[in-house]
Amino acid sequence: MNPENEALETRLAVVEPERPSGELTVAQLVEKAREYVANAKAPETLRGYRIDWADFTKWCERHGRESLPASPETIALYLTEEAQHHKPATLQRRISSISQAHAAAGFSDSPTKSALVRSVWQGIRREKGVAKQGKTPTLVNDVVRMVGHLGKDKTIEVRDKALLLVGFAGALRRSELVALKFEDVAIGDQGATLLIRKSKTDQEQQGQKIAIPMGHLVETCPVKALEAWITKAGIEKGPLFRAVDRHGNIGESVMDGKSVARIVKRAIQRTGKNPESFAGHSLRAGLATSAAMAGKSMNAIMKQTRHRSEAMVRVYIREGSLFRDNAADGIGL
Repeated sequence: MNPENEALETRLAVVEPERPSGELTVAQLVEKAREYVANAKAPETLRGYRIDWADFTKWCERHGRESLPASPETIALYLTEEAQHHKPATLQRRISSISQAHAAAGFSDSPTKSALVRSVWQGIRREKGVAKQGKTPTLVNDVVRMVGHLGKDKTIEVRDKALLLVGFAGALRRSELVALKFEDVAIGDQGATLLIRKSKTDQEQQGQKIAIPMGHLVETCPVKALEAWITKAGIEKGPLFRAVDRHGNIGESVMDGKSVARIVKRAIQRTGKNPESFAGHSLRAGLATSAAMAGKSMNAIMKQTRHRSEAMVRVYIREGSLFRDNAADGIGL
């Protein structure tokens, strides 16, 4: 079910079909409006809404309750049951999905905002806790060791080295890494400039530029690693990071985002660490945490990570400064 599209069709159905409006007929305008609705949110967000809404409607069917509009009692009971099986973060997303579905269907007052639902939700949060368990960051020393296990001859290792170093130095999300194109890279004397055409914080695709400075050591310089990969792969246009098969053949299409996580896990495992707690986000979190440990300012970190809010960056700073000026350090133990 797609509540947003159904609501749109219902509201526009009263317009006389096929009546010209400029160069587009009404039917064409309806179709174009539907496309704009679909593009209003990121595909992953819409996919999550659909999954959550399907789960809620199936629950309502099993219990003989109405899902649209849903009563506050229905949502409260749904959350109570789901809290026995899911983390608060999952429930928070489902509350949002239910609210979005009601708004899209034209219900201005979402039942998720009722006093009953808010009280149940607050109780779940207090009992279960809402601490986030993010992926372990790959700090500077981790990244140095990770790329230290990669050679200079095998095509896949040259690619992995460039991806790991650029992903770390640029604090890139895995979606941003795989979306990079050769045309988005400019290399100069000071380093490389990357154009991030679209990201989580730039859904309207205004574009954001970030700088990747030259490294102090050739072996771990992200710019030199990137140049080596471009030369090795003979890339002159199109996707920057591409699939490489076991024979060293380079594909033409863009890599899958999940491949970044597999590359990180494979590289960190070679250093002797358990790969289970690492993923593609570990590179981004690692740069932010490492920068905080090095005493970089909030503004400098946010400029590279492109966070809009200071809240998440403060988490990295707290993690990175745990041992700096620590009260238990140097007191005689």
